[in-house]
Amino acid sequence: MNKHYGTNKIKIINDPVYGFINIPSELHLDLIQHPYFQRMRRLKQLGLSYYVYPGATHTRFDHVLGAMHLMNIALRELERKGQKITKDEKDAVLIAILLHDIGHGPLSHSLEGSFIIGKNHEELSLFFMEQLNKEFEGKLSLGIKIFRNEYKKQFLHDLVSSQLDMDRLDYLKRDSFYTGVTEGGIGSDRIIKMLRVVNDELAVEEKGIYSVEQFIVARRIMYWQVYLHKTVIASEIMMKKAIQKAKIESKKNGVYATPALAYFFNTEEKLNKSDIIDNFTLEAFAKLDDSDIIVSMKEWMNHSDKVLSVISKSLINRDLFRVEIARERFNLEKIKNLQEKVSDKYKINDEDVKYLVFSDKIKSKAYSTDNDTGINILHKSGKMSDIAKASDLDNITALSKTVEKYFLCYPKDI
Repeated sequence: MNKHYGTNKIKIINDPVYGFINIPSELHLDLIQHPYFQRMRRLKQLGLSYYVYPGATHTRFDHVLGAMHLMNIALRELERKGQKITKDEKDAVLIAILLHDIGHGPLSHSLEGSFIIGKNHEELSLFFMEQLNKEFEGKLSLGIKIFRNEYKKQFLHDLVSSQLDMDRLDYLKRDSFYTGVTEGGIGSDRIIKMLRVVNDELAVEEKGIYSVEQFIVARRIMYWQVYLHKTVIASEIMMKKAIQKAKIESKKNGVYATPALAYFFNTEEKLNKSDIIDNFTLEAFAKLDDSDIIVSMKEWMNHSDKVLSVISKSLINRDLFRVEIARERFNLEKIKNLQEKVSDKYKINDEDVKYLVFSDKIKSKAYSTDNDTGINILHKSGKMSDIAKASDLDNITALSKTVEKYFLCYPKDI
């Protein structure tokens, strides 16, 4: 049993986005106090986006508390409208939203999949939840069931994970607030006020349709103006390249790495061959955060490997590579020409030059109509329809199409 369980008193937290946030119970507070959870204070929500938006230094910790706050409001609103939700269900869905991001690695999405290959943050979150459930003597079981979408009430899972969940409502509002991109702001309060449950499905009352339209448009703006901003893309790919190169050098000539980071460099092959994450690996991952990457990279600036040194200096000093964005794939001849120039300038081989000149695809879809988890609009007649059909804005349908762009990165001195 968690040694702290039952010893904490109910507290409130002053959040810059919502004001005072109430912690629902001692169980939730004990979860928040757990070292696994506290680690999220050391994980930036938007990775390296602060290279573009200096205020974007908020953390996963801030976000999950905000999402819990919105969940609490949504549950009260649904109950007010006659929806039956038991105390156990309320506690469980609040646990699910609190822990939904606990499996994120350093710099959040920036380095997703860089340390435990083949496992995304949702899968790792589940590993953490299962371990915590043992410590809390099974008190998280229903929350885990809701998180995995295995509970009989579908709408509870939808509040945690869907196209209009409390996760998205918080991160759009919070990211807009901290970046200063006001176009990304949403009316989360009004959307929550308009929520209903119909036949176990989450729906928005018809009079809330404009708030939902704004939500979808805001999501598109935030993706292309913040999450997929070309400078953010360049810095995040450079970071991935640095980690890849450091892994190789650790096996050849050795690199400095904090103990938490060194564990994953030294056990990469073993971890990639197993679908099972043992407790030792989970504990190592629980110690890995943004500071391990930044501290190690400061040392890599002086490494004998030219590529690792160049990328690390560029990132630490924010002297980032040039980025070109295009609607079509970049000409292979152009890429080859740039690689030859870089190879000649930095005196590196054809294999190493791929760390300094690279091209790939980025894509985004503000709203998906591909499955059954769309946003339902409840009309006054009692009929329900998807927002894409209910809206009189043509661009909502257009926003359900995947937008693809291509980028090309290379050193500025070429």
